[in-house]
Amino acid sequence: MNKLKVLIICGTRPEAIKLAPVVHELARREEDFEPLVCVTAQHRQMLDQVLELFGIMPDFDLDVMAPNQTLAQLTGRVVEGLDQVLAKTKPDVVLVQGDTTTAFGGALAAFYRKVRVGHVEAGLRTGDKYAPFPEEINRRLITQVSDLHFAPTEHARDALLAEGVPGPAVFLTGNTVIDALLWVSQLVRQETPRLPKGLVEAVAGREVVLITGHRRESFGAGFENICRAIREVADARERVMFVYPVHLNPNVREPVNRILSGHPRIHLTEPLSYAPFVWLMNRSTVVLTDSGGIQEEAPSLGKPVVVMRETTERPEGVAAGNACLVGVSRQKIVQELNRLLANPCERAAMASKANPYGDGSSARRIADALLGCAPAIVERIFPFGPTANPEPRSEQVASVTKIKET
Repeated sequence: MNKLKVLIICGTRPEAIKLAPVVHELARREEDFEPLVCVTAQHRQMLDQVLELFGIMPDFDLDVMAPNQTLAQLTGRVVEGLDQVLAKTKPDVVLVQGDTTTAFGGALAAFYRKVRVGHVEAGLRTGDKYAPFPEEINRRLITQVSDLHFAPTEHARDALLAEGVPGPAVFLTGNTVIDALLWVSQLVRQETPRLPKGLVEAVAGREVVLITGHRRESFGAGFENICRAIREVADARERVMFVYPVHLNPNVREPVNRILSGHPRIHLTEPLSYAPFVWLMNRSTVVLTDSGGIQEEAPSLGKPVVVMRETTERPEGVAAGNACLVGVSRQKIVQELNRLLANPCERAAMASKANPYGDGSSARRIADALLGCAPAIVERIFPFGPTANPEPRSEQVASVTKIKET
């Protein structure tokens, strides 16, 4: 059989982190796969940092980012640019990850060209189309045009099956972010990465609360609440340093800088590249975040997570006790941070829970699934529609579908 040509599309830092292990796994199996990488550069600076860390040189770079562009403008540019790449490369399958505008645009452009779509991190749901916005609808729409669904957890797999996605098209793989995290953690242990000036001195001898916050649905009053809660706890906790790598979005930077800058126990930095960020996660006592990926990563490092969202598409961590939801309520954020900072036993109990998101072998499982399904993909026998997909043609497909995380 000819090599399977796989076009891997990413546009943001989280996508690049989670797809990097897949890129390397497909490249390693050079007798079976011809991987091509296309970046949209939806996030230019933060994306480039990750590509450099993982040694990935894109075959195509659309560079779609423009100041103050709307979601509609971004989506249009992504679809138009990717359509040209698809016309040139004629891949057998396109891989997209998660729920970004790039992922949605990539899946849609592939559908228009009748190219099969594999969705990495499929099946995440909150049930609220505006939370997170626009990600919840992006990932639901990607499901509708995908042919292969790589679910990170049993909960995600069950959500897909409940929506009518045929079982043979769903593969339980774990989350590739754990593959990436374990690889970078090993690098960080071997050699301390280059850190921003003053960071080591700021955290020396202190407990550390690592903060990330950037969700669109929190813009405005929500971010005001988040920042005032952080400042309130910082005022009361002399032995704690709050470290906040501030997202580049001006809707984040304005309230963060206005409310938090200048405080002696709040250290604001520019966004960190992935290796320094993993170092900082390892150094932290508690993680305060609205990020999806960090909800998955922090438990692997034994860090309790306080999630500043009203709902999460990653309920496994909350159910397992790795994380707790506080929304953007100033009172709830203050209460939960104070509880954890005052109680080492509570932190240890959260940190001791097993990570439900993966074991570091997700990229291998995705490659196995692609290889097992290769005849179906190449021969174009996966018809469109949720009821027409054939039964798997090989024992390998069936075995990968049944994989459970250890």
